[in-house]
Amino acid sequence: MTFEIKLTPEAEETFDAVITQLRDRWGNTFVTKFEDKISKILDIISITPDIFPVVNENMQIRRCLLHKNCSMLYKINNDIILIICFWDNRQERLIF
Repeated sequence: MTFEIKLTPEAEETFDAVITQLRDRWGNTFVTKFEDKISKILDIISITPDIFPVVNENMQIRRCLLHKNCSMLYKINNDIILIICFWDNRQERLIF
């Protein structure tokens, strides 16, 4: 079974912010590689959604480390993977 992937408005906003920051610091080549990595991870999650660890038991939020400075937070809702946000790991702590 393949799960559908949806992004929250916050996920779209934080993704755009991450991409803008990466483009400013490292250029388009790095952004393309980063986007390719995310695409591959989303393919994996759509097939095996429980592959990454739960970081909030109550809300069942999972965390996927994309880069040492960036994680993706998501939740499994029946047959939908809901991407909650992209998180800068240099921030003090997770908001959940």
